[in-house]
Amino acid sequence: MAGLCGAALGGSVLPGAAGAALRRCGAALRRCGAAGSGRSPWKPVLLLLSPPAFSTTCARCAKDRRLRQKRAISERQLTRYFVDQRKVRVVGGQGGGGGHSFYSEPRKVFGGPDGGNGGDGGHVILKADQQMKSLSSVFSFYQGFHGERGGSKNCYGANGAHMYVKVPVGTLVKEDGKVVADLTQHGEEYIAAYGGAGGKGNRFFLSNENRAPKFFTPGEPGQERVLQLELKTTAHAGLVGFPNAGKSSLLRAISRAKPAVAAYPFTTLNPHVGIVHYQDCEQVAVADIPGLIKGAHQNRGLGMAFLKHIERCRFLLYVVDLSVPQPWIQLQDLKYELEAYEEGLSERPCVVIGNKIDLAQSRINLPLLREQVADRVIALSALTGDNLEELLLHLRELYDIYVKTGQSPVKW
Repeated sequence: MAGLCGAALGGSVLPGAAGAALRRCGAALRRCGAAGSGRSPWKPVLLLLSPPAFSTTCARCAKDRRLRQKRAISERQLTRYFVDQRKVRVVGGQGGGGGHSFYSEPRKVFGGPDGGNGGDGGHVILKADQQMKSLSSVFSFYQGFHGERGGSKNCYGANGAHMYVKVPVGTLVKEDGKVVADLTQHGEEYIAAYGGAGGKGNRFFLSNENRAPKFFTPGEPGQERVLQLELKTTAHAGLVGFPNAGKSSLLRAISRAKPAVAAYPFTTLNPHVGIVHYQDCEQVAVADIPGLIKGAHQNRGLGMAFLKHIERCRFLLYVVDLSVPQPWIQLQDLKYELEAYEEGLSERPCVVIGNKIDLAQSRINLPLLREQVADRVIALSALTGDNLEELLLHLRELYDIYVKTGQSPVKW
C-alpha cells in the first residue's frame, strides 16, 4: 500500500490533472517533512480518492478558506452612500446626417440620387426601479446615443439607442424649481431629453424641377436640460419623533431592518424602511425618519432635508418617550412642526406610541398622557418587546382603511 501511495504521489499511476495534483501534494509533503524534525523527509499517507475533492496542499501549507463575513457599515459611513438630491445634466443624442450619393451602374450611369435619411438620436429616459434605494448611483451627466448617417442605395441610418437611467421609486424631477415628473410606481418612465431628428438625404429633395439634388441636411442636436432629482421615501407608515425616542429600536423590533441604535441623539442620519410581514402575505412598509427638533420647519437640525420624506407616508406613528416629564409636550411640538412644514400633514391618520414602558417613570406618565391626548395611545417597550402585538394589529387596521379608500397600495 505504501508503494502504491508513493507511486501515486510521484505521479506515475494517475495521469492528467489528478496526477499533476498528486505530484504537487507530494512535493508539498516532502517540503513539510524536511522542514520539521530530522526524521525521514516524508512518510507515506493513505489518499482516499473519493467524490469529495481533495486539497492539493497539506494541512501546514493550506490557506485559510473560511468565508469572510461582510463588515457592517456604520451609520456615518452609510451617509456617504445615501443621496436624496442630485443635479443632472441630460443631453439627447444627435441625429445622423443625411446621405449624399447618386445611383450608378454599368448600363445606368445617371440613376438619380439615392442618399438615405439619417437616424434619430436616442432619448435619455428616467425609469423608476424599486431595487434602487438612493440617488448615489446617478451620475451628473447623461447623453443619448447618436444616430448613424444615411447611406447610399436609399439606406436609412440606424436610430441611436435610448439611455435609461434607473432612479428609486418616489423620485421627484424638477426643472427651474418646477415639478415636471413624479415617479411613484415601479417601471414608470419619464423622457428627460429627446434625441435630435435625423437629417434628410439628397433623395428626399428629388422633384420634377430638380432631378439631381446635391444638397442634404445634417442631423439636429439633441435636447439639453438641467434637472434636479429629489428622493422622497415611499412608505405606508412613518415613525416621527424626537431624537432618542426609540424609533430605530422600534423598527428593528417589528421588521428586519437594522438601523443604527446608540445612546446619543441623531444616531439615525438616513431614512430607513422596514417591511412588516403578516400571515396573509400582506406587507406594510414603515419608514424610520431621523429625529426632529423644535424649528425643524425652519431647517434647524436635520431640518427640511428629512421632513420631505414624511410627505409620502399615508399614516403617521408618533413615538414619544414616556420617561421624560410631560411627554405630551413632545406630541404637540411634533404636530406643530409637521403643520408648519405642510398644511394638513399633521391631520393624517395616526397613532401615538408611548415607548420605554419598562421604566418606572414611564408607567407613572402613561395615564397622564392619555388624559392630555385625544388620539389612541399604545404603550410598549421596543427594548423588551412588551405589547408589540397591539401595535402590529393597529398598524394593519390603518393599512386596511387606507386600501379601502381606493388608492393603489405601495408594492415592495
